[in-house]
Amino acid sequence: MSRSLRLRRWQKQALDAFEATPQRDFLAVATPGAGKTTFALTAALRNLSGHPHRRMIVVAPTQHLKHQWANAAAGFGLHLEPEWGSSEAFPDDMHGVVVTYQQVAANPRMLRGPADDGFVILDEIHHAGSDRAWGDGIAIAFELAEARLSLSGTPFRSDQNPIPFVEYAFDEAVAHYTYGYGEALTDGGVVRPVFFPAIGGHMEWSAPDGSLMSASFDDVLDRTAASQRLRTALSPDGEWLPAVIDQAHGQLRRLRAEEPDAGGLAIAMDVDHAKEIVRLLRQRHGVDAVLATSDDPMASERIGEFALSRDPWIVAVRMVSEGVDVPRLRVGVYATNTVTELFFRQAVGRLVRWHGPQRRQKAFMFVPDDVRVRTFAARLAEQRTHSLRRREEEGDQPPVELDQIPVGEDDQMSLFQAISATPTDHDPSSVFDDSHPEDLIYDGAEDLSLEIELASPPPLRGGGEDGGASTLTVSRTQRKRELRQANSDRVRMLTHLTGMTPEVINSRLNQEAGLSSIGDATLRDLEKRLRAADRWLDRT
Repeated sequence: MSRSLRLRRWQKQALDAFEATPQRDFLAVATPGAGKTTFALTAALRNLSGHPHRRMIVVAPTQHLKHQWANAAAGFGLHLEPEWGSSEAFPDDMHGVVVTYQQVAANPRMLRGPADDGFVILDEIHHAGSDRAWGDGIAIAFELAEARLSLSGTPFRSDQNPIPFVEYAFDEAVAHYTYGYGEALTDGGVVRPVFFPAIGGHMEWSAPDGSLMSASFDDVLDRTAASQRLRTALSPDGEWLPAVIDQAHGQLRRLRAEEPDAGGLAIAMDVDHAKEIVRLLRQRHGVDAVLATSDDPMASERIGEFALSRDPWIVAVRMVSEGVDVPRLRVGVYATNTVTELFFRQAVGRLVRWHGPQRRQKAFMFVPDDVRVRTFAARLAEQRTHSLRRREEEGDQPPVELDQIPVGEDDQMSLFQAISATPTDHDPSSVFDDSHPEDLIYDGAEDLSLEIELASPPPLRGGGEDGGASTLTVSRTQRKRELRQANSDRVRMLTHLTGMTPEVINSRLNQEAGLSSIGDATLRDLEKRLRAADRWLDRT
């Protein structure tokens, strides 16, 4: 049965280019918020429809994105298991799995069989260049895949670790299709224009050698002193950070007057710093901000709940990154001392996604008036097309992690002490994006979408509901999760009623369902096991 889908013009162009490419590998680079997931899943669906035997594997940077990919795929009638582990059999009743780069690196050979002749999506592929083990892992796991579709939302560097399955020309990564932020703004209704209020300040601190330092953001400092100046500005005990939080919250309140679910994101230096920002929002504005930090096992759930809520603020440490879809974010505070262009573009990318029917959708990222951050903001505002790999001859400096301690000084950092940080006079409405005035309006007058024909997904193995149905209210992944929980509930009830141990009850139920392990169970197996448990309860 044929179906149709409306794609944005760039998605259709990228799809045509992908399907016309004879090679196995294809790299698509598109600005955050442009719809890379829709493009990739459309390509996967059309490919699997013509090859029903083929398995699908998506590799994502984080655990949270695994579930996001699985949920998006279910809307296309593709069922992917985000909770698969390499110690388990590859799910026979799903079209494929979603894993992280870390999972692949830990046991790449477990994917060799399912991935051979498979369709592989490598989301935010630049991550495979930041860790040698991650790059080696995907090279081993997907060496024999039939199609490898790599995606990136930001320019990236391979540095000393060339990324597998990416073409290079004179040391520069080559994209087969590129859709930039400037193009998306021109198309309209794809991304928002982002404005960058830059907040100046005067800081005083005690350096590790005991000397007293004083500087504004306008002063030229060496790398070490610049790092200390930024840390001082970001201290919650000074005046600079609370003043920036106040201005950002004021901007968010103005936006929420017209769009009640508009949200704000503060990006913190570390967990303790994030907790201090949460405290500032509570004390100064009576707001209970959501906290999402990497050491919290519930962080992904908190992000998901925030995305669906009307809560005003979320404070994060390296959690709300590429691909995390919270379209209602309209205001950001760049309160981190990680200053690289890649990380900055990823952070801004959380604010750019067009959302809802509003014709005006400006977003604001409040930034310290540090020359490096200011430069990154200006480049985005100029809508400059960036090479995937910046050339040294262009005079660009390599990315600098400002929280990185210079060699030989790590035992001195405890002696660093922020003394004061005072915001200086500035124009809160100042922005670098002069090409997009305040009254920018998208009226949707020009329809840039194109309709394409889609075949239905291939049928699923393992029984259960129809795998080709794309209108299911519950995905197969969710249904399996519910069935596993229901089976666990029945085992607890039977343990209470019969006095048998859970091990004995599980063994009998598995035997009746023809299972060796519930971890290998298909949807039909889980349904059969649940019916066996219910019959047992009826007899008890």
